[in-house]
Amino acid sequence: MASAYDLVIRGAEVFDGDGGPSRQADLAISGGRIALVGAVAGRGAEEIDARGLIAAPGFVDIHTHYDGQATWDTHMQPSSWHGVTTVVMGNCGVGFAPCREADHDRLIRLMEGVEDIPFPVLTEGLDWSWTSYPDYLETLSARRFDVDVGSQLPHAALRVFVMGQRGVDREPATAEDIAAMSALAKTAMEAGSLGFSTSRTLNHRTSDGQPTPTLTADEDELTGIALGLTAAGRGVVQVVSDFADPEAEFAMLRRIAETSGRPLSFTLAQGGRDPKGYRRLLAALEAATGAGLPIKAQAAARAVGVLLGLELTVNPFSRWPVYREIAALSLAERVERLRDPLFRARLLASPPEEAGRALASDWTRMFLFGPEPDYEPSPEASVAAHAARQGREPEGVALDHMLSREGRGMLYVPFLNYSEGSLDAVREMLIHPDTVPGLSDGGAHVGMICDGSFPTSLLTLWTRDRTRGPKIPLAEAIRLQTRETARCVGLHDRGRLAVGYRADLNLIDYDALSLDAPEVAYDLPAGGRRLIQRARGYRATLVAGQVTYRDGAPTGVLPGRLLRGAQTAPAVLAAE
Repeated sequence: MASAYDLVIRGAEVFDGDGGPSRQADLAISGGRIALVGAVAGRGAEEIDARGLIAAPGFVDIHTHYDGQATWDTHMQPSSWHGVTTVVMGNCGVGFAPCREADHDRLIRLMEGVEDIPFPVLTEGLDWSWTSYPDYLETLSARRFDVDVGSQLPHAALRVFVMGQRGVDREPATAEDIAAMSALAKTAMEAGSLGFSTSRTLNHRTSDGQPTPTLTADEDELTGIALGLTAAGRGVVQVVSDFADPEAEFAMLRRIAETSGRPLSFTLAQGGRDPKGYRRLLAALEAATGAGLPIKAQAAARAVGVLLGLELTVNPFSRWPVYREIAALSLAERVERLRDPLFRARLLASPPEEAGRALASDWTRMFLFGPEPDYEPSPEASVAAHAARQGREPEGVALDHMLSREGRGMLYVPFLNYSEGSLDAVREMLIHPDTVPGLSDGGAHVGMICDGSFPTSLLTLWTRDRTRGPKIPLAEAIRLQTRETARCVGLHDRGRLAVGYRADLNLIDYDALSLDAPEVAYDLPAGGRRLIQRARGYRATLVAGQVTYRDGAPTGVLPGRLLRGAQTAPAVLAAE
């Protein structure tokens, strides 16, 4: 007898993505979509026994930087290790299209500086088979992935493409420049871009130390580009900003949304200089959404933290003159020298250069990172506290920890969302009705930050493991990073387990779900190094109804494709 469905999942605890209570049900899948949720009588060509497992929609990560990796790799790891079935890249105004041949190195150095992806990796990895942004999408459309991939038009590439050196030098765009950028933005949206992104933060610099070309772009320029999206009738706007003048900056974003009518999102985080500033932005956001404007804030699932280590981009001693004597040696050679008592004593007796004092000035905010990552460490876990208990200097404690595991020990420095020593502010942002989870930066910061695991943290830390404050209900955490993130970027065909929707989903052993410690892999082009982090407890991940991962291991199936623009919701909403 012919099978009634391609796949039937039996007896799962189904969280449908709408935030309501779970229920025991079967899931039937045909043609890459969900055919039935409930008691399924028909058989599947394949069947999965999911008793004891959670079924949740595949996670939609709207803030990644796989722009380069998607051109040379088929697996968007680490994100796809963490239940992510759709990624959106091209955030923060950086990417590789449009781009003329003369500007290849310029954009590489920008990505190297902003996203910590080494120049040799990008030089070898990118084949530059495109000039225009539609050409870039054509390159991606010929490739296959373990997730669906959506792309946004990056402002820096667009500005340099239109303005050349004037754009790099951050000169004001002329009316002709703005018209050209607006027209190209319209064309990009019509070709399948999900939106347009820009950066207005001093944290984003080229590897030569120059600010991103978009830092001081005028409101007229941003509005003109957004109107290109309006003309196309599609596309979202994504912004990262320092909010140095929060009222004026948000007022500008509000005017852009009002004038263009396009959905807009911006990065929201708790900074050290103004720990309550995020609340003022939330209040302004509430006023804007109350007036009917389509604005969201993207909030991180935990602190944004830098990892320090001898194998990583920086460590607390990177700018100490004595350490620089051995900085060019291999890891094994440096470990040997640092274990030498005479060299160690000379290192610890030498002060850092002025530029390096920040990394070794506050040991109370630096934490030992172990095999079971703690993303809400207490003050007692700091390097300073360990040193005080042992009657030692913190420099020695930090060095000994980095020398553990043959030089692979890591230190954790949360620099955003941890100003008050807890994640209470993160929870406040995450549960706000006008925010969505974002900022994982999957594919970027490969030697310093490893936040592609945000989706797993949202489930483990926030719904089960947190001990230092209130949690978030599991159904709500799932809703936030499925239905809500999908809607934020116009992907209305996914993020729910309901009839007609994409059969992107995860089967999770919730009790066993956990994060491994970050580790370093040398698997980028040119043998480049990157931080990776795996998870345990994802029994299966499905994209378009095909199993892409089993117990964290890829199956080799690549059903993921380039997303061409916004996706409409299925006509049939339920038929259980």
